[in-house]
Amino acid sequence: MDIRVTPHALSGAVTPPPSKSLSHRALMAAFLAGGVEGLSNLADSQDIAATRRCMEALLDAGKGIPSLDCGESGSTLRFLIPLSLVLRGGARLTGRGRLMERPMEPYFDIFRKKNVRFEKSGGALTVTGGLTPGLYELPGDVSSQFVTGLLFALPLLPGTSEIAITSPLQSREYVTMTLRVLEKYGIAVEDRGFQRFTVPGGQKYLPTDYTVEADWSQAGFWYAARFLGNDVEILGLDPASPQGDRVVAEYAAALPDVIDLAQIPDLLPPLAAMAAVKRGETRFINAARLRMKESDRIASAAAMLRAFGAECGEGPDFLTVRGTRALRPCAVDGANDHRIVMAAAVLAAGAGGPVTVLGAEAVQKSYPGFFDEFRRLGGIADVL
Repeated sequence: MDIRVTPHALSGAVTPPPSKSLSHRALMAAFLAGGVEGLSNLADSQDIAATRRCMEALLDAGKGIPSLDCGESGSTLRFLIPLSLVLRGGARLTGRGRLMERPMEPYFDIFRKKNVRFEKSGGALTVTGGLTPGLYELPGDVSSQFVTGLLFALPLLPGTSEIAITSPLQSREYVTMTLRVLEKYGIAVEDRGFQRFTVPGGQKYLPTDYTVEADWSQAGFWYAARFLGNDVEILGLDPASPQGDRVVAEYAAALPDVIDLAQIPDLLPPLAAMAAVKRGETRFINAARLRMKESDRIASAAAMLRAFGAECGEGPDFLTVRGTRALRPCAVDGANDHRIVMAAAVLAAGAGGPVTVLGAEAVQKSYPGFFDEFRRLGGIADVL
C-alpha cells in the first residue's frame, strides 16, 4: 500500500497506543500465569499478535515440539526460545522479512555449553533439548532481548540460576521493563546493577491485573510533529515510566547535537525527522544494532532524509544529519519498516508538495491506527 501525503498542518490531541514492549512482556507473563483475563489495554499490532499465537502454541498440550510463527517480531523470536526449551523441550521457529537474519549467537554460545541442539536452515530455527539451572553468560551489546528471554524462562527451572553480562548492557531500560512485569506477576529476580542477575528456581507466575501504559516510542512521532511546528498535544503518557524512550520529550524540547542511541535505539527515526529541520548537524552514535532491524535502519533513515533534501552521512555505527530549510516533495521508500514510514509521514505533512510513502502498510507491525490518527489531526493521506 502506497500513500500520498499532501502537506497540511496537524493539530489536536493524541494518545499514543499501548506500549508494544510492555505488551509483549505482560502477554507472556499472563499466559504463564494461566490466562489473559486480567490484562487490559494491550497493544493491537502484528507483533503482539505474533506473541499471542506463539504463546498459545507453546502452551498447547499437544505432543512434540511446537511450530512458532514469529512473523517479523524480534521480541517474540528471542523471548520465546528459552521458554520453548523449558516448557516443551524446544520449538521450530519461523519468521518473515529480515527476522531470521537477526543475530542469534548469544543464544547459540549458551546452547553449545548446555548441550542444546540447534539448526538454522530454510528460514527456520529449530532448537531441541532443555535448560538446567546454572550460570548463563551473555554479551550486553547485541540485544537486551536475550536477557529478557532468559529472565522469563529461568524462574521455571528447579534451581537457582545466574545471568552474567560480559559487556556493558545496552537498552537497559528494556530489562527494567522486564523486571517490573516479572515482579507484578510474582517472579523474584535479584538485579546487581545490570551486571548480574540471580534468578531463584521453582517459581510460579501468579495471576494479576495489569494495564499496559502508553508507548513512549510511538509518541516519538507525535513529538517530531510538534518539533516541526504542528500544534499537537500528546496525552496519556507516564513521565515516571520504565520506558527509556521517555527521553524523547526532553529531546523534542531541545535536540542535542550528539545523541547516543545505545539505550534508545527505537528513537532514531523520529529524532532523525527532527534533525532534518534543525539548523546545523546532528550526530547519532552507538547505532550499529540498527542495521539489523526490519530494515538497515541507518541506511533507510538516511535515504528517507536525503529524499526530503537533508544531507546525511553514515558509518557502521553512526548517522549524521544536516537539516534543510525546506522539505521538498519526493517519494520515500518505507523499506518495510514501520518506524521509517511513520517518520516519513510526519515530515511529509510539512513538505513543499505531495510526498508518496511506499509500503505504508508496514505500520501494521506496531501502530495500525497511525494513519487514522494522522488524518484525525488534519493530515491528508490518500491511499494510491
